[in-house]
Amino acid sequence: MTLHETNHDALWLPFTANRQFRANPRMLVSANGMYYKDQTGRDVLDGCAGLWCVNAGHCRPKIVEAVQKTVAELDFAPAFQMAHPLAFEAADRLAKLAPGDLNHVLFCNSGSEAGDTALKIALAYHRLRGEGARTRLIGRERGYHGVGFGGISVGGISGNRKLYGSLLNGVDHLPHTLDMRRNAFSRGLPQHGAELADELERIVALHDASTIAAVIVEPMAGSTGVLPPPVGYLKRLREICTKHGILLIFDEVITGFGRLGGPAFAAEKYGVTPDILTCAKGLTNGTVPMGAAIMADHVFEAFMQGPETAIDLPHGYTYTAHPMACAAAIATLDTYADEHLFERAEALSGYFEDAAHSLKNAPHVVDIRNVGLVAGIELAPRNTPTTRAYEVFERAFHKGLLLRYTGDIIAISPPLIIEKNEIDRIFSIIGDILHDLA
Repeated sequence: MTLHETNHDALWLPFTANRQFRANPRMLVSANGMYYKDQTGRDVLDGCAGLWCVNAGHCRPKIVEAVQKTVAELDFAPAFQMAHPLAFEAADRLAKLAPGDLNHVLFCNSGSEAGDTALKIALAYHRLRGEGARTRLIGRERGYHGVGFGGISVGGISGNRKLYGSLLNGVDHLPHTLDMRRNAFSRGLPQHGAELADELERIVALHDASTIAAVIVEPMAGSTGVLPPPVGYLKRLREICTKHGILLIFDEVITGFGRLGGPAFAAEKYGVTPDILTCAKGLTNGTVPMGAAIMADHVFEAFMQGPETAIDLPHGYTYTAHPMACAAAIATLDTYADEHLFERAEALSGYFEDAAHSLKNAPHVVDIRNVGLVAGIELAPRNTPTTRAYEVFERAFHKGLLLRYTGDIIAISPPLIIEKNEIDRIFSIIGDILHDLA
């Protein structure tokens, strides 16, 4: 059946203006390396690693072969009261990548599930320790932690929340860290804003520490438009959480697996170890859905009490540690290591930064933010918000470049295998579009 013979109304695309899309569909039909092909056979340079997830590039042989081999040998294995060898291997490999004493992995199927898993574990942890009054969860304005009810409750993007009622009770939010007045066009981490972490002390004073279970933040807020943390901000959050017995959760669904250059995770890059770290996306290079919550020793050990026959944690999913996902994760981690992709991202980050900031004086640009191989270009809004950024996104696709946009911000986060000439092409296309844009 061809595209034109298909009933487009049968598919409801998420986070999409469906009526607008059906009038002019953008269809991707294959991929390899840094490029997609669209329905016309044209190459499209992937400037956003699919959806922040294809860190090793598309259709990498080792990952493809691992998934093919596994589906032919073990198509499914239940994770309740059963296991399979690939699950243990994938967990061991992931725990060894994580910093500090983050040694215990619970798999799920997405970043959204990882976020909700971490929040549930935080609540249960305190109850098991006799502090059941700690039920309050603290997120951050403009934060994104997936689309489960827990994630959108602690998340701080209003458009993701407003249709769904009152959400979870007992949630509060830290202020976001974007300060364009003091930090516009920062290269890497902004210098101003560490003091914003002290807002947590105000929230503690308001609610009392004995009621607060956890604080969850993205080390770098990605989906909201690339907001790197101010220098010292994450360390200050860690200090306050430790002082008051509050668990600190890092959502590294976007920042994990070399996206910021250097170590696998932002936690190690910035020298701040949370109590729970969530990841997904780059874990399997986007090939098979998978997420994970990685717990510190003290969190895990709180559940390893009572009768040995008792279920430790009444939580999990049918597809937890799915064999194909585990195979994809192992092969993905092998690919990162074999090709030194995290180190490659670090080595390229200066060139990428210079290319991004070359657009500082381009029309409509009011800020540029970057860290590692990710950049956000904020545009002055028109009378109707988001329309200028959407037009850049649409024009770029027709020029053979896939970007992300969120609000009035263009986000660039290419696969870590990108070459310098492809970096040049990305920002050249964006610059040309901006100069032609009304």
